[in-house]
Amino acid sequence: RDRSMDIQQYIAADKELLLNLNGSQSLFWDGFMWVATSTIVWVPVAAMLLYIIIKNNKIQEALLTIIMIALVITLADQIASGLCKPFFARFRPTQDPNIMYMVDIVNEYRGGQFGFISSHAANTFADLRIKRKSLTFMLLFWAVLNSYSRIYLGVHYPGDILFGTIEGCFIGYLIYLLYKFIQKKIFYKPRCISN
Repeated sequence: RDRSMDIQQYIAADKELLLNLNGSQSLFWDGFMWVATSTIVWVPVAAMLLYIIIKNNKIQEALLTIIMIALVITLADQIASGLCKPFFARFRPTQDPNIMYMVDIVNEYRGGQFGFISSHAANTFADLRIKRKSLTFMLLFWAVLNSYSRIYLGVHYPGDILFGTIEGCFIGYLIYLLYKFIQKKIFYKPRCISN
């Protein structure tokens, strides 16, 4: 007999893990996670990144960086929301008829119908290729918090987050390679050494 788990066992384990990580019956944490996942939090993070990019680069390199960030977020988001969610059609926990009434929700928020894969995880993990370690740590902390908040609120399974993270990191890496290629072609000027 094959001892490997089939897909239904993985799905059952994902549901069980969600129910263990979802909610806390705490008004403070409900409010905190609600704010952590909201779009309004993305504004200061984006403003901070924009400031750092413009402050530390020449205008042409800053523009290239901003264009690449816009490209990585667009790709990560569209692959997650426009391709994966309708293709896999996996209900969000809050929409899944088997467990939707066992899931703790906040402010009656249930999200859209499908949740595989998480756009929040894909978008936040797509932008982590930064040289400065303190900034990378801060963005990683934000990505993990933002992703966990989706489980806390019951709108994503841990598997949605995991595969969203993988997709975001992969897209981020590909766009980073494109960025380095363009940067080398446009900005790298080899010095000529006279013989």
